[in-house]
Amino acid sequence: MDKKNKDITYFISFCIEQYMNAKGMSETEVMDAFNKHKVLDYLCQHFEVLHTQGRQWLVEEIDEVIKSQQQ
Repeated sequence: MDKKNKDITYFISFCIEQYMNAKGMSETEVMDAFNKHKVLDYLCQHFEVLHTQGRQWLVEEIDEVIKSQQQ
């Protein structure tokens, strides 16, 4: 695995953990929501911009992605 893919993997893990903590959800609940609403795809596609943001902003951004997928 090259460095960029490792960085993306670490970033996604960070996002999952931060979202779990912010929302009081289990890992399974977060992964189900992320898979259902294509959050993982979004995080990978926009890694270059997203990984520079703070955790609160990331949680809010993930909420927006989920909300947009529900419409």
